[in-house]
Order: sequence, then C-alpha cells, then structure tokens
Amino acid sequence: MLFVEGLAMLRQLIGQVQELLDLYGTPLPPPLPAVHLPYIFHHQPPTVLGQPPQLRNNRWCFHNLEENPSEDDCYNLVMKAGRFQMLEPGKAPPSKRARKERSRGKLAETSSSNETMEEEIWKEFPEDLYEAVIARLPVATFFRFRSVCQKWNSLLTSNSFSLQCAQVPQPQPWFYTRTHENVNTGAMYDPVSRKWHHPTVPAIPTKMIILPVASAGGLVCFLDIGHRSFYVCNPLTRSFRELQARSVKVWSRVAVGMTLNQKSASGGYQIMWIGSDGEYEVYDSTKNTWTCPGSMPSCIKLPLSLNFRSQAVCVDGSMYFLRSDPDGMVSYDMETGVWKQFTVPAPVHLSDQSLAECGGRIMLVGLLTKNAATCVCIWELQKMTLLWKEVDRMPNIWCLEFYGKHIKMSCLGNRGLLMLSLRSKMMNRLVTYDISRKEWLKVPNCVLPHSRKRQWIACGTAFHPCLTAKA
Repeated sequence: MLFVEGLAMLRQLIGQVQELLDLYGTPLPPPLPAVHLPYIFHHQPPTVLGQPPQLRNNRWCFHNLEENPSEDDCYNLVMKAGRFQMLEPGKAPPSKRARKERSRGKLAETSSSNETMEEEIWKEFPEDLYEAVIARLPVATFFRFRSVCQKWNSLLTSNSFSLQCAQVPQPQPWFYTRTHENVNTGAMYDPVSRKWHHPTVPAIPTKMIILPVASAGGLVCFLDIGHRSFYVCNPLTRSFRELQARSVKVWSRVAVGMTLNQKSASGGYQIMWIGSDGEYEVYDSTKNTWTCPGSMPSCIKLPLSLNFRSQAVCVDGSMYFLRSDPDGMVSYDMETGVWKQFTVPAPVHLSDQSLAECGGRIMLVGLLTKNAATCVCIWELQKMTLLWKEVDRMPNIWCLEFYGKHIKMSCLGNRGLLMLSLRSKMMNRLVTYDISRKEWLKVPNCVLPHSRKRQWIACGTAFHPCLTAKA
C-alpha cells in the first residue's frame, strides 16, 4: 500500500510540474505509463500551483524511471518519509546504516569531544565532590582503584574521604572464606555481581593456620587453630593487626563474637571470647587490652556446652551464643556486662544448626533429616513464647540432590544474607539465602585465576566491605 500511495503522489507531483513547465516551454520526457489502481486509491485531479518565485529562469529535467538510471545530466528525484529531495547528479540515494555503524559513529563523536575537553576543567573540580563520587562507586572497582594514581591510593587515609564513605548506605555483606587447598589465602564472594575475588593478603607473622571467626565494621577477626592468638584484618585494604596476647594460659576451644564499640566516642571495635567452663574476656581496640569484666553468674549452668560451629550474633548491644544441654542461648550485654540464659527447645531431627540475625530478629538455620530425606530450614525466635517458628525452607527440587546422602552444613555468614556450605563425600554446594526476601540462590564455583580447578570452601564469615575500616 505504501508503494501505491507513493506512486500516486509521484504522478500528482509530475502533473503539477508539467503544467509549470508548459508555461516556460521546457519539454518533458515521455510520461509514466498509466497504472490502474483500485478505486480506493484514486486521487482528485492535481491542483495547479502558483508559480514559485524561486523556479524562475530555472531549467528542469526529470529522469525517466523506466530507462537506465545512469544518466548524469538530470537531477535524481528521491522520496523519503513523504518528502521529496533533490540530489546532485550521479549521487546515489542515501541508504540506511546498520545500528552498529550508527552507534560506532556516535561513540567516535563522543570520544572526540571528550578528547577536546580542556584539562583545566578537571583541575577546578571540587575536591569534596570528587571524594563523594569515588565513595559511591561499587566496591568491586576498588581492586582497580588503588593502581590508578598515588592520589587515589592516598584517599584511604583521608579523614574527609572516611566521612564520605560513612554517608553511603551499607551495601550487602560480602563473604570472606578459606579453602581446603589454600588455607592461608582467602577468597571473597560478592553476592551483587555474583563473582569471586582473590586478594593478596599481607604476610602473616606466624606459621600457624589462622581461620576467620567473626567480623564487624568491615573488619574480619581471625584465630589460629591453636586458640592462642587473635588477628584483625581489612580484606579490601590489607590492613592487618595482631592483638595483644590473652591473659589465660589454658588454650581451650572458644566461641568468638565481634561488634563495633558503642561506648567509646572514638569508635573502634570489641571482640569477645568465651569457653565452655564460663571463662571469658573482652578486647577493646581503643585501649588495645583484654579485660575480664567479671565472672559468670551462678544461675547459668556450667559447663555451657557451646555450639562452636555457630557464630555469635549481636542484637541490640548484646552478644548471643548458641548452646546445648539445655538447648538455648546465653547472652552478654556489651555495655552493662549482664549475663542472661534462655532455654529454647530445638526442633526435632535438627542438626548442624547456627544462629543468624536479620533486622534485630534472631534466626536459626539448620538441617532437618528424617529417614533418607534432608532439607535446610529457617526458623525465627518468638520472643513471647521462646519457641522456634519455621518461616522458610529450601526448595524441594534442590533437596532431592541430598536424598540418601550424609550431608554436613556450615553457615558462613549470619547477618541478613546467609551463605550455606552443603557437602558430602562427592559434593560441595554453596547457597545464599536472603532472610528478608526469602530468596535462595546458588553460588558459582570458586576457581582460582588462571586455573580450572574448583576450590572447596572450608570456613568463612560475612563482612560489610568498607574501604576506610582500620584494624
């Protein structure tokens, strides 16, 4: 239909031009052959236009559409989007370029305009705005950030840049893990880009294997496998620090918790460890000392039978540790130094349970195994009844993979976003669970750069990436 309408418009225009040329005695080539159109396309007879002043003393010649289109002594008539344009002799009609060519042309124009931008403009760029922009870049860009120039690298020690970073909303937590193949090198997982990063860690001043046990404020706390020494590190900036030696001389297994210091105006962090015999200490980074605030009250049953596989959670300034016999938790108020005990019956057929926290709610994640079926379940603590209420479980189609297998589970992160390591003799699966969204996602395999060998995750913890956190 568009072709027919265009041809009708062309005939109408030729008729108008022919009447104009008859007034000036200019012969026309043979007319177009008649085209019989359906009655719905018939047009009214062409209306004779007045003589445009710009056509005076101009000689017109139209190209014969039926003959060879290679003649150069006439102008070519081209119709484009309902408008007629005159092109120079011998010039082909404009052709539509491909989208890639148009985009490439636009990029070339943009790059050329950027190159012409004067360097003086960037020299006048406000320093505070410059730092505000960098503070809001994705955290993953930091791995390329430090190598740009010395000025960018020095921002990490700038107080004004630290203030800009403090104003940025806290991103989703990352996960710092250790693998069975490389127990002294870490691998970090970014759940937003769903990519693994393999940073170079600073030289550790010990030959002992150290494992991540807690985190707070962008810092990760490590404890050696001999339970003797603590270390704190920022995995992004490689800021590293060995803490003062503890006062105790008996190196037994301990549960560890870490939180930001709420009592000190200068900030810092606090680390707490507790043993099954009720012995405990608290480290204050602002004082660089370990202290024993008091003794365990007699109302709390000893030994504590702590669940060392579960990381501690901090809610409203209190540190919670999971225990058994009796099932439940013990808590320690980091500000007042008050201990409390909570008896909470564990769900039936539960194993490998760990505490978690989301928005001030205390959660529990664990494996439910009955007969040959195994499933991962999530519970929330009901504060009024002190009972666990199931709120979600892993999709059944994922649980079919565990059927008939002896599965072990570890919870590597317990703050809003969980990373669960599910493994058997021939399987190692990593899954993340967003508590607020109730969203399950599979984690891609951890593979070292320039290698195809898959790394098996041994342990880990969640931490909020922060460029300015100092150990």
